[in-house]
Amino acid sequence: MLQELAALETDYWYEVDHNYGRKAGELYVSDGLFAIGSKTMKGREAIAEFYRWRENRGDRTARHVVTNFRMLSHAGDKASFCCVMCLYAADGRPVLPSLPAIMIADIVSECVRNAEGRWQYVSHRLIPIFEGGVPATIPPDP
Repeated sequence: MLQELAALETDYWYEVDHNYGRKAGELYVSDGLFAIGSKTMKGREAIAEFYRWRENRGDRTARHVVTNFRMLSHAGDKASFCCVMCLYAADGRPVLPSLPAIMIADIVSECVRNAEGRWQYVSHRLIPIFEGGVPATIPPDP
């Protein structure tokens, strides 16, 4: 079970790192929640809009490294888990200077297994613990 959820998480960040997150919203239930600190996006369209905003900023290279997976709860087709993410990112194309992670965050996720047997996010929360260096790309509030 935890291995399936870890695969969901790594697939998610692979999509963000290698495809600007264009299909990231598909990994959420229709009204799923994605949060980075206090910034929240609710629903697939809001999540897709966030990633379009990021892509429209221009070239950005990122690697979201996730580790320390831990199951929090599991009952039938519902589960919650957490992990730690280290974000290495900068504007531009590779090869870029190697710098420390710009964010280390806890990730807490609530998931459900859909009718096709795939796990999807109900909520996916990044809780920044350390930040520094290059700012993370989070749109300003309107």
